[in-house]
Amino acid sequence: MTLRELFLPEYDQEMANTRRTLERVPEDKFAWKPHDKSMSMHQLASHLATIPGWMMVTINQDEFDIAPPGGQAYESPTPKTRQEMLEVFDKGVAEGRKSLEAADDDRLGQPWTFKNAGETLFTFPKFAVLRSFVLNHMVHHRAQLGVYLRENDVPVPSIYGPSADESGN
Repeated sequence: MTLRELFLPEYDQEMANTRRTLERVPEDKFAWKPHDKSMSMHQLASHLATIPGWMMVTINQDEFDIAPPGGQAYESPTPKTRQEMLEVFDKGVAEGRKSLEAADDDRLGQPWTFKNAGETLFTFPKFAVLRSFVLNHMVHHRAQLGVYLRENDVPVPSIYGPSADESGN
């Protein structure tokens, strides 16, 4: 079995779970944050919506510099509405899946480097980056968003089993 074949079912499951969470973000609570040091609900949900787009960058490029010397720094999309967030998310999911479907084990084993202003922050095999920097990172922020929803009395979707708001759904 290839890495791609092992990864795709989990990818599909986590993307579906994340979409269900993003669908619940109330626009009238975009400015809400649990603490002064925390992201607002809008910032967190927007960040979460962009993470699947990193799949394509990781698979199809060998490095990414978030602020290349002499070049323009990366600016994350900032969707204005929940619907725009879902559109950004869905586009990233589709492009990421397409890139993953086309990748073989040799490609997924190649090194990928993340840089900031020319300085290497880390280098790992692409598959490890997909697992940690993309998928695990997304799950982490999805869990944060679940807490934000709970604190605002928004029903939290079931993810790996029933939530207090959905029994068995």
